[in-house]
Amino acid sequence: MIGKLNHVGVATPSIDEAVKLYRDVLGATSIGEKFSMPEQGVWVCFVNLPNSQIELIEPYGEASPIHGFLAKNPSGGQHHVCFEVEDIIAARDDMRAKGATVLGTGEPRIGAHGTPVIFVHPKNMGGVLVELMETPKGAH
Repeated sequence: MIGKLNHVGVATPSIDEAVKLYRDVLGATSIGEKFSMPEQGVWVCFVNLPNSQIELIEPYGEASPIHGFLAKNPSGGQHHVCFEVEDIIAARDDMRAKGATVLGTGEPRIGAHGTPVIFVHPKNMGGVLVELMETPKGAH
């Protein structure tokens, strides 16, 4: 059912500082511009790797869902992993049928890649928050 690993989400108190780490320490050479997603309560920046991406996420506004994560992990850290799926509605329904908790209303929302996404609760995913995103059209 799941397709390729699209990205690993990393929460950070400062995207600017995290970019320095990926660029200056790890040697990343392809880093996108920071952009806001107020509807999701985050700033986002993608670090492009040969086989995947790192999605840096920073709180946007006081209601950001990332604040809770950073309260427990002040330096930041791995927040989620994202896998591609062909059909987000079928994936959601499959997750529910298998007893997994789809977060929020359960209705897909548009993620940072401009495609529908859902999140599945870590308690059902071996302790890892899993994002499922519909494979971008024309990506394969």
